[in-house]
Amino acid sequence: MGEDRKIRVLETIRQGKVGGGESHLLSLVENMDRGIYEPIVLSFTDGPMIESLERWGITTYVVPTETPFNLAVWKKVKRILVREAIDIVHVHGTRAYTNVWWAAKKLQTPIIYTVHGWSFHDSLPRLNKKLRVMAEKWLVNQANSVISVSPSDQATGKHYFGQLESTVITNGVNLNKFNTANTYKDIRVEYGIPKDVTLIGYIQRITEQKDPLSMIEAFSLVLKQDSTVRLLMIGEGDLKEAAMRKARELQVDSFIYFDTFRQDVPDVLNAIDIYCLPSLWEGLPIGLLEAMAMEKSVIATEVNGSKEVIENGENGLLIKPGDSKGLADAILLLVKDRELRMSLASQARKTVAQKYDVVTMTHQTEKVYENTDR
Repeated sequence: MGEDRKIRVLETIRQGKVGGGESHLLSLVENMDRGIYEPIVLSFTDGPMIESLERWGITTYVVPTETPFNLAVWKKVKRILVREAIDIVHVHGTRAYTNVWWAAKKLQTPIIYTVHGWSFHDSLPRLNKKLRVMAEKWLVNQANSVISVSPSDQATGKHYFGQLESTVITNGVNLNKFNTANTYKDIRVEYGIPKDVTLIGYIQRITEQKDPLSMIEAFSLVLKQDSTVRLLMIGEGDLKEAAMRKARELQVDSFIYFDTFRQDVPDVLNAIDIYCLPSLWEGLPIGLLEAMAMEKSVIATEVNGSKEVIENGENGLLIKPGDSKGLADAILLLVKDRELRMSLASQARKTVAQKYDVVTMTHQTEKVYENTDR
């Protein structure tokens, strides 16, 4: 390899919609040292992430598949690796990994695996979880390097696999992009949300992991105590219809503003007062960090990742997962105690600035690239 040739890294991820892993990938690509590295991105679905990358002039590929270990796409992936003369394959998440490992192994291209939360979790049926643990252990052993996004994720891997050689690189946020000093659109006017109401934000994939049904149950309990509160639910997912149905059943749908994924997340966060993340499990949630960077008071569940970021009562509030009443009580506390809300919000921003800056994350990832034999 010539000294002046850039190191070509294939950043690959399951989907092109903008969730936590996708935001991580966008931040990594945006902040990468382009004098040394040339990122190429492969996704297995199209979406807003791909559109953003194309606007930036990044070479992108979409090989459509919704299933893991899809033999039909393996040769297509191999052709991309050859065509783009890829030096390193960096996979983000299990699903993407299952569909690129064969091509990388055939071409002897080194694989770096960033675990954005393990694919196994306690809510799975026992056999299903056992199979996923076995699959993850096998994938980890196929990788040249493994990156854990939180110490607890690393500890979980060690617990289930017996051993796990990984580097902890926590997710990072662009503190210039997520900054209250910037000018933002008035999202409340767009949705017709009154200025004087307390607005709760649920901005994430509407899936089992993010427990949207508990969010709506909690909100219905809040409304019984305070009718001036509103809920903004931004996102898509396989539980969205169920969430909307539950809102109608509980007769709170007229107080909830549902919308699809949005690209202007800082504008949306600027409009809300309280951010809720009632996850049943996590890796290290970027959405939580983004809300904290925007100086919002946050409520999250005591799960791995979130509980490493939040110190209860200092920079946010922690509740038990699946506890609708606990979530409602936490929301009502922040609605009533504005001084506490402001204090938590201020400390939240300081936490992100000190520990979760995207520049640090990118430099640490580049170190892994540097130390990978090619």
